[in-house]
Amino acid sequence: MPGSDSLRVLTCLALATALLGLSACSSSGPQRPAAGAGQTVDAAASDAMDPDEVVPELALASYRRALDALRDGDLTEAELELEQLILAYPAYAGPHVNLGIVYMATGRDDDALAAFSTALSLNPQHAQAYNQLGILARRQGRFADAEQAYRDALAADSSYPLAHYNLGVLLDLYLQRPADALTHYEAYQALLPETDKTVAKWIVELRRRVGASEAAARVAAEDVS
Repeated sequence: MPGSDSLRVLTCLALATALLGLSACSSSGPQRPAAGAGQTVDAAASDAMDPDEVVPELALASYRRALDALRDGDLTEAELELEQLILAYPAYAGPHVNLGIVYMATGRDDDALAAFSTALSLNPQHAQAYNQLGILARRQGRFADAEQAYRDALAADSSYPLAHYNLGVLLDLYLQRPADALTHYEAYQALLPETDKTVAKWIVELRRRVGASEAAARVAAEDVS
């Protein structure tokens, strides 16, 4: 586990790349993001408004404008577009999730929590909403709640890569459970169309650490017996 070595600090909240604030320091090995939602960007919690429903074209057009504003880093425009969309179409979960992302990015955590909770009341299987709840809880230092939220995201959609990634980072950096973290980094990597080279380095490192720990445990057990 990196100790005094500096960690890459990501202050993003899973918005577009333009919103990432990255501070890097030299170190001898692969680094984990220490303060962010996850290195892979969940630009707009859900590109589809609500994939299982037929959505009016006007609503889709408004939603696309909101996503474009998010990706461009125009939070004011994204917030206005999403609020208007929710007023017109309050029953769709996706806009509430994205509005919650905007709220987190602007320091309104209570509003973000309310937005994600509303999304889940509309769609209890909304994996992206759970993922964002995990990000919010992790940022607030509520690590057990963050773990549960990421696991809820995976229960809703086991093939959601970002939930595996964020859970892996949480287990690795904050909960000091490298073997469990390795499982989720590997799952994240397996779900990507192309290898994430940075995470591949982390996997090699963790496999070495976990193997060393297991070997030490076997030796200790033999000494006791």
